[in-house]
Amino acid sequence: MVLSGQTLSIAIGALSLVLVYKYIASRRQSQIDAQFAAEKGCQPLKPWSAKWPLGLDLLIRAFRYDARKQILRLFVEICGESGTTFEQHLLFARGVNTIEPRNLEAVLSSQFNVTDFNLGLRPIHFDPLMGSGIFTQDGAQWRHSRELLRPQFMSNRFDNFEQIKDAVNDLIANVPENGVVDLQPLFFRLTFETTLFLLFGQHLPSLKSEGISNQEGEFSDAFNTGQDYLAQRGRLGEFYWIFSGPKFRQACRICHDFVDSAVKKALEYSTEKTVDSEKSSYTFIDALIQETRDPKALRDQCLNILLAGRDTTACCLTWTIRLLVRHPEVLAKLRREIEESVGVGPDASDPVISQVKKLPYLSLVIKEVLRLYPSVPVNSRAAEKTTTLPTGGGPDGTAPVLIRKGEAVGYCVYVMHRRKDLYGPDAEEFRPERWENGALKNIGYGYLPFNGGPRVCLGQEFALLEAAYTVVRLLQTYESIEMVEGKEFDMPVGHERQLLTLVVSSADGCWVRMKKYR
Repeated sequence: MVLSGQTLSIAIGALSLVLVYKYIASRRQSQIDAQFAAEKGCQPLKPWSAKWPLGLDLLIRAFRYDARKQILRLFVEICGESGTTFEQHLLFARGVNTIEPRNLEAVLSSQFNVTDFNLGLRPIHFDPLMGSGIFTQDGAQWRHSRELLRPQFMSNRFDNFEQIKDAVNDLIANVPENGVVDLQPLFFRLTFETTLFLLFGQHLPSLKSEGISNQEGEFSDAFNTGQDYLAQRGRLGEFYWIFSGPKFRQACRICHDFVDSAVKKALEYSTEKTVDSEKSSYTFIDALIQETRDPKALRDQCLNILLAGRDTTACCLTWTIRLLVRHPEVLAKLRREIEESVGVGPDASDPVISQVKKLPYLSLVIKEVLRLYPSVPVNSRAAEKTTTLPTGGGPDGTAPVLIRKGEAVGYCVYVMHRRKDLYGPDAEEFRPERWENGALKNIGYGYLPFNGGPRVCLGQEFALLEAAYTVVRLLQTYESIEMVEGKEFDMPVGHERQLLTLVVSSADGCWVRMKKYR
């Protein structure tokens, strides 16, 4: 069809009117924002260290570092070049990056309840894999999901601990006789099993016999692939759609099929009775089924919890063992504490919860591990409305800064935890003693291994108990844990190869040689 001259003129005129309207609206909004910024005392932010238009040089650097499995090292460098709070312009979008504790307290806590910030594009980025669950929801939906989950961590503590013990015993049983093993996949299997129990409890009493746990390998590979795509989509903002395609869809399908089979079994076992959260039989799936019997809604929530429970604690355990092996003086000190408190060797008794919690040096070790390798190293929020952050603007970086509606605020806990002005000149080194005697008791939002504010991790106590108990049992069982020749990991902390998805894991696993007590 060929447009007539008159029709073409009308179309051009209409398009011109739209463009003029958008231009006028943009100018008007800029004036409103400028007035708002002046009233709040905001001053301009320092720009980031990009040299090319649209930040393309840093984007290229990011792909190069990612290929080397060291992208978090790049983030450390960028913050070193650009400061602790700076403005970025990437692919036509303005954003603000910050590793200032005061700003993070505002984003996550003090300005949270006034709805200044939300998850931004995360629900869209995550939707193909995670759907609508506690980590992709905002507002009333998120609050409701959180209330459903909370009782699981307030009750069933004995049952949950017994499941941790069983899973750790399985891990030890799967270590070869020669003691040479990559512990990282065993840690992922351990946390996978304990998280499934949290979700489904006694509804699935025969996980192994029914073949569900045997599918863990395929699920793990697909889940890791899916998370890698989600991380790449997140970095590209509105251009997230570039990272899609058949490989991503296949990974999502495998993950969905796996969880759908578990949800189906839970629905078959379920009743319509009201859940009593005080009873030991309470599980997360019970509460969800009282709300909906929609299999997709159940699957989405379960995938969200599997992400948190499986990946974060497994990564924490991997980094813990790697750091202990690289720092034999810390390992020896921790072993002495365990030997004196609960015993070691074949005749040592299995510790109970109270004993695990009363190991002060172990607590410091795990705290230091989570400082250097926080479970979720990179995160972001978006402005629900035009607002401010308390610091980062002006020549000295102390004035408030303007955040326009819809703009992203990114924060890298991994980098913040390495700030020498917060943690001392040895901030990039593994030294648990830095936490002794309350030396860092006022660190506040400068330490965020489990996020902060109303969205602080509900499962942190469970995760810390699981990590601590696993370490205790390994040191009770094995009198030595050493690097394996040819698979050494003696490079400086933070310079090793890493896999950054939504969590940060070791790209080279955790290969060790362990010798049992006799």
